[in-house]
Amino acid sequence: MECPLCTMDEILVLADHNECVTCGHEWKSETSVEDTAPEELIVKDAFGNVLENGDIVAMIKDLKLKGTSETLKTGTKSKPIRLREGDHEIDCKMNGLSIALKAQFVKKVNS
Repeated sequence: MECPLCTMDEILVLADHNECVTCGHEWKSETSVEDTAPEELIVKDAFGNVLENGDIVAMIKDLKLKGTSETLKTGTKSKPIRLREGDHEIDCKMNGLSIALKAQFVKKVNS
């Protein structure tokens, strides 16, 4: 991408417009951050069921929580979950604790 005024290629790409570092010219970007549709996050539990925000999950094995003396036992159910990007895809509450879990340790509970 280059500046339409001075044809230099040092461009700042901002949310709704572009700006040339060299001459300071500003112009509307062709595709803004708001126009691009976010990729849909697909998270599957240990058995391949697709999880969605608001689902309830249960532990499939005992899991010791790092930094605490707490262990989540097999069958422990969560409050409604929230999905997020990253290594630990699930944010939820279990046994009164707010925790982040990997989807491989849970199964979807049909409620």
